[in-house]
Formats: sequence, C-alpha cells, structure tokens
Amino acid sequence: MKAYHPLLKRILEGESDVLDFKKTISNAHKIAKTIVAFANTRGGSILIGVNDNKSLAGIKSDEDSYMIETASQFFCHPPVPVQMIEHQIGKVSVVEVIIPNSSEKPHYAQDENGKKWVYIRVKDKSVLASKEVIEVLKKERFQESVTLQYTHVEQGLMEYLSKNEKITLKGFCKLVNISRRRASRILVNMVSMGVIRLHTTEKQDFYTLS
Repeated sequence: MKAYHPLLKRILEGESDVLDFKKTISNAHKIAKTIVAFANTRGGSILIGVNDNKSLAGIKSDEDSYMIETASQFFCHPPVPVQMIEHQIGKVSVVEVIIPNSSEKPHYAQDENGKKWVYIRVKDKSVLASKEVIEVLKKERFQESVTLQYTHVEQGLMEYLSKNEKITLKGFCKLVNISRRRASRILVNMVSMGVIRLHTTEKQDFYTLS
C-alpha cells in the first residue's frame, strides 16, 4: 500500500478498551452492547470493515451504518449519540463509529428479548457490569452526596487493604460478617467518595485502596 493512512497505526495496535473491530454489523442488538460499553467507560471507536486479525475487509453496503443508527437510537437506553466517519484506505472503505464518554451513565443495551443490560469495556471486551458498578455509575451521573459512617466495619476493610493488595465483595462479607447487601452498599459509597477503587475483570470485581 503506497499511501500510509493514519488509521492503520491504530488498527495494527489491535483491539483495546477504546477500540473494537467489526468485519460487518449483522445484529443491531449485539452492536448496542458494544456501544453502551464504550459510553459507560471512557468512550472509544468501532471500526467497521476490519477483521479480528487486523486485516482490512472493507464495508460492503450502507446496511452497517443503518444498523449502527438503529442500535444507538433504539436499543441503547438512554440513546447514545455516535459519529460515523468513512475512511478510504487504499481501495477499501472503513467506517469509524466514534462513541463519546457519556455523561448520562449508565446506558443499558436492549437484547432480542427486550431485557436491558449494562455493559462496560474491560480491555478488548464488553463485559456485563455488576450491581456495584451500576450503582457507582448512577451516583456519578446524579452527583449524589455520600456520607460515610466510619464504623468498625469500614475500619476493618481499611486495615485489611493496608496489608493486602485487594478484596472482593464476597471476601468483604466474610471479613466483617455482614450481609451481601450491606457490604455492597458500603463498598459503593466508599468508591464514590474516592476512598477505595473498583476494578472490573471478566471474572469478578475487586477493590483496592485509592
């Protein structure tokens, strides 16, 4: 390829928490999942017409753009505004769908059965968000004031994290012998106050000191 296109560098770097490849769009519900994952995290781009192995397939029709518009407007709740840019790379065209880091989090993706789910971006995958992640996103959106009672429960958590790298929700429940519901509420409040950090992986969430 004689002319070097700046988009090629991003493609060669591969998929990440801010970049996703799609050869084509065949299902508006599935692409809604990727759109909300980016919107709920820190934004990103979907490149349509790019294979998973980073080779260029090119877009085949305008159907992909129609699917994106349908997904972002009707299967993302609330709707996610996206920007589409067509790039000409040699003899093929690639469409870049730019998704903003939303201020209306959490966004839900509607599946084929009408159910709505929250997703976030973790590395190169769109992962189902836990209840705790959703609650943190809600507090950030509505800027809810949070008060924290520093009891023996919170003190026990802080002492544990000062000596250990991380803790899970289940581990916290066991550590201080409280219900999952109460533990979840305490963790969400402490994350919202910036006392601890919430980390999401494909398997489970865990918490560390900020």
